[in-house]
Amino acid sequence: MPPVHTGAPVIPGASTASSPAPEPHSPGRPGYRRMSLALFAAGLATFALLYSTQALLPAISEDLGVTAGQASWTVSAATGALALFVLPLSALSERFGRTRMMTWSMAVAVGVALLIPFAPNLEWLVVLRAVQGAAIAGIPASAMAYLAEEVRPSALVAAIGLFVAGNSIGGMSGRLVTGWAAQWGGWRAGLAAVAVMALVCAVTFLVMLPRARFFRPASLNPRAVGRTVAGHLRDPLLLRLYGIGALFMTVFGAVYTVIGYRLVDEPFSLGQGVIGSIFLIYLVGTVSSAAAGTLVARTGRRGALYLAVTTTALGLLLSLSDSLVTVVLGLVLITAGFFAGHAVASAAVSRTAKTGRAQASALYQSAYYLGSSAGGTLGALAYHEAGWAATVAIALLAVLGVVSITLYGTHAARAQRRIPASAAGAR
Repeated sequence: MPPVHTGAPVIPGASTASSPAPEPHSPGRPGYRRMSLALFAAGLATFALLYSTQALLPAISEDLGVTAGQASWTVSAATGALALFVLPLSALSERFGRTRMMTWSMAVAVGVALLIPFAPNLEWLVVLRAVQGAAIAGIPASAMAYLAEEVRPSALVAAIGLFVAGNSIGGMSGRLVTGWAAQWGGWRAGLAAVAVMALVCAVTFLVMLPRARFFRPASLNPRAVGRTVAGHLRDPLLLRLYGIGALFMTVFGAVYTVIGYRLVDEPFSLGQGVIGSIFLIYLVGTVSSAAAGTLVARTGRRGALYLAVTTTALGLLLSLSDSLVTVVLGLVLITAGFFAGHAVASAAVSRTAKTGRAQASALYQSAYYLGSSAGGTLGALAYHEAGWAATVAIALLAVLGVVSITLYGTHAARAQRRIPASAAGAR
């Protein structure tokens, strides 16, 4: 295995007599292709591991004798731990390098994944999933910061879209693999299968990722980190983007945590393998996230967000049907809208933050996965109490929140544009 690059600092524009000054990666160059494949693999492993129990919740409930709400903690513990640890680990990545942080995070997450199938009860399963979520926390924010530093600005949205596309493929393949493996050998076999898949992704990441050329180590001074974080939290645009990410993920967490229970019940009564196959719908998210750059170029950031929330809301309404075909169509629209909105918002965070990009991305990821934890838990509780319609109602409230934030941002942007015009008129 080749040595792991740790992101030693290289000053942009510096050159020597024997080597030209490095240039940011851009589409069409070999380094860009290697970087895209490496981070695609990282994104795939991240979502496959993070949501590895989601498609298995009905089987876990039956085998361990627990309710939907209790079983949902195997998902919420992982996403909640990620939300808590993403900021401190992003601070470490500012000091020790993006690639080093991603490498160690991947190694620990895969190692825990190999232990999880042997968890003796729900309590141990939840604890191990929390440890795994904390380890995974080092990947998303570091990856976003790595891309912001290493990729030409004009190609950043497309590059992040490819990373998010890896998330969608990981979410789809992880659930597909676990679903069919569980039908053959139980939920433990499903978790073992996704652990092996993540191990392959980790090796691909280590082999393919180009070294960081523009990383500059920063101080680990807690006060300096605190000032950086406080600065991000005072930025109105960043706050709106964090809220949008959290609310989009509330929708997604609620829908995909509960959908397995709905499909295993009447009137559908689907088997575990077929339910896992439903997650092939994630391929739609791969397309919509990868196309986010083109969408923003044509409609602007807020226009893309309006389109994403409209698509998501329509999908939620269609999912209320008792027709399997209509429910699947609803899931297609929910998935397309979610991944497009997430790609647009996360790329906007990376472009908005001029300093402390890892912390800015970490705050987004923290809000994003807190939304996932809230959505999964609230969605499962709502389903247990009042059925699928209650879960959809919670998701629609979150969609309404995204619309409200985006409308406020549109109003604020128009007001800001009028200020210079007014000042010019006064002169």
